[in-house]
Amino acid sequence: MTIDFMGKRHLAVIFSGLFLVGSIVALALQGVNRGLDFTGGALIEVGFGESVQPTTVRNILSDAGYTNAVVQNFGSETDVLIRVPPNSFASGTGSQTILGDQISAALGAQIGKVELRRSEFVGPAVGEELTEDAGLALLAALGMIMVYIMFRFTGKFALGAVAALIHDVIITIGAFAAFQWTFNLPELAALLAVIGYSLNDTIVVSDRIRENFRSTRRGTSAEIINYSLNQTLGRTLVTSLTTLLVLVALLWAGGEQIAGFARALTIGVVIGTYSSIYVAASVLLTLQLSRQDLAVPEKESADNAP
Repeated sequence: MTIDFMGKRHLAVIFSGLFLVGSIVALALQGVNRGLDFTGGALIEVGFGESVQPTTVRNILSDAGYTNAVVQNFGSETDVLIRVPPNSFASGTGSQTILGDQISAALGAQIGKVELRRSEFVGPAVGEELTEDAGLALLAALGMIMVYIMFRFTGKFALGAVAALIHDVIITIGAFAAFQWTFNLPELAALLAVIGYSLNDTIVVSDRIRENFRSTRRGTSAEIINYSLNQTLGRTLVTSLTTLLVLVALLWAGGEQIAGFARALTIGVVIGTYSSIYVAASVLLTLQLSRQDLAVPEKESADNAP
């Protein structure tokens, strides 16, 4: 059975448009909930007499009013590292020490003996630098991808691939803005991984489209693109489903520290699979890709050589 993907591309445009508009509105109205890697804050290390689960510490801090604290084991199960955003305490000399005393007192009242080992402040200048570097990393990645595909295929394929990548990035970040999930460096790494994953799918599809345009003598551009998409559909679905199985396992059993990373990748893989079929291919059809665009240049014969 052959699926008419290009015949449904108008519905896909509406679907993508709704998600893109929703993502942009969420980004404009709410913005991304940037974590401590981008905003700075207080870093507090405490030690317990016995092993303590980060979830337990996180719940105690949430009840005490520190709802956005990031908690993780540090070195052993008795050592815990706590990161608190700057809006949870007053700035000023010695404020982080006061915060450390308050947190250790709150934990001690619920768990028992607590030793405050470190309390320091990570300034917002670091956060601003990381934010700028993150944006530059994404722009550099998109630029190099476009140049590579222009050399590997044609400019039309490059535009299709970049359109799909921008589509995937905006929707993934938009989901984080809409649900106000914390966005830290692991989530940024996941976003870059989404770009690579989506690009890999798009290149596989583009390569098959190019070969079919060169080898098939009959059929319209839409028919050839449809044929190519159906040929690569099995490979695309198998790759995506096996990746999603791992990501679902990480979401279910990976813990709070890796949940954001797995969440970003899960959204990106689903959207990336969709965009490699509908967004990139639809752009090629809109740009009127033809056999002439992909014709192999004929080499001059030896008789015509100077």
